[in-house]
Amino acid sequence: MKQIKIADATLCRKNSSFSFKEKIEIARQLENLNVDIIEFPEIENAKADILLIKTVSSFVKSSTISVAAGIGRDSVENAIVALKAAKNPRIRIEIPVSPVGMEYTCHKKPDKILAHIENIISKAKATISDIEFCAVDATRAEGDFLLKAINTAISAGATSVSVCDSAANLLPDDFAKFAAGITEASTVPVGVKCDNKNGLAIAQAILAVKIGVAFVKTAVDGETVPLEVFSDMVKNCGNDYGFSVGIKVTELHRIINQIRWVTGNSQNNSTTIKTTDDTNIHLDKNDDINAVVAAAAKLGYDLSDDDKAKVYEEFLHVAAKKTVGYKELEAIIASIALQVPATYSLVNYVINTGNIITASAQITIKKGDEQIQGICIGDGPIDAAFLAVEQIIGHHYELDDFQIQSVTEGKEAMGSAIVKLRSNGKLYSGNGISTDIISASIRAYINAVNKIVYEEA
Repeated sequence: MKQIKIADATLCRKNSSFSFKEKIEIARQLENLNVDIIEFPEIENAKADILLIKTVSSFVKSSTISVAAGIGRDSVENAIVALKAAKNPRIRIEIPVSPVGMEYTCHKKPDKILAHIENIISKAKATISDIEFCAVDATRAEGDFLLKAINTAISAGATSVSVCDSAANLLPDDFAKFAAGITEASTVPVGVKCDNKNGLAIAQAILAVKIGVAFVKTAVDGETVPLEVFSDMVKNCGNDYGFSVGIKVTELHRIINQIRWVTGNSQNNSTTIKTTDDTNIHLDKNDDINAVVAAAAKLGYDLSDDDKAKVYEEFLHVAAKKTVGYKELEAIIASIALQVPATYSLVNYVINTGNIITASAQITIKKGDEQIQGICIGDGPIDAAFLAVEQIIGHHYELDDFQIQSVTEGKEAMGSAIVKLRSNGKLYSGNGISTDIISASIRAYINAVNKIVYEEA
């Protein structure tokens, strides 16, 4: 029974708005599903993307972690740095091979492309042993040149090859014949990536598997072969045709639904309120500083030695009275760690909201001796307020988490807001307290921004 490998490209989805935390959760679920290869796109933001892959490498031990490279000037160097801690690292060299792709994407002629393929694969191979050559838009390439490109890649050290029907211009039987020709001519395993714009990707992939390809690129609700449908088809038909997949088919639908929930709830500039304790943190007065620091790291915080001591001291005060869960620890970190001089401070704000108007915020913030005003509309008063602050500071930071909770009881209860922002992959937490939860939220956001500005300066 031949086992077909699955290379999942959910995290390579174009124009995705996944947060840092969502990307980690998707990778974790793919590892739980026993997907063979988890693919990441080419690194764009060196600090954030490299940190993401290093973080994923800490818990992905069974699956191969594949990072794209090939066109960007520093793409291979960045991929090597990112994959340094991965147990099963792979660099995926993605190069267009059609006349149009070579001319307009790489700005190179065919002979220059062949030289580029040889040079960049040799460069990657010097550090990472597992190299995949991915022939982008392969079905639009000239046949002789495509084989030259593949042979050049293999000679330079590629350990696998994949061909893409990114134009979706071949019917399933024609694509199978095309893939068969590549498989017969190749001395390394061949995989396929099929675009699903015509709804034929599954048929293309399964026929390609039938003729002998070794792996298929999939995604959860993406633009290529649907992971769930392909896995079900192999489970139902594979025994009759002599192939299988190594994923956990009994957990397939549950895990796919978890990934789908993450991908379906991802939005740009989203404001979320955490209402359930989904982080298993329970600390008490008997826990030492190492346990507290480890719990902070689990929440995403990289504390300095000075902040570790401050957080632990405050933790002991709280733990003397109650068990400390993730909410309490978040509040301690937000109010104690990395306290800095205020670059920005709130002067005043006006919020207009209601069930028949779009929420708007007018905020004035002081920076030095200057007062700056921002006016924005948003999806609710909090979103409008945060957008107005971003307008004033001239920068958008990824909102990783937003929490509101009451710290006193009664009509005049004090509300505590915690805002977690991510900049260059690092997490910064701000805290604000007020009887007005909007005021508390704005102050928390500004508090987090001040920490980012201070440290990056």
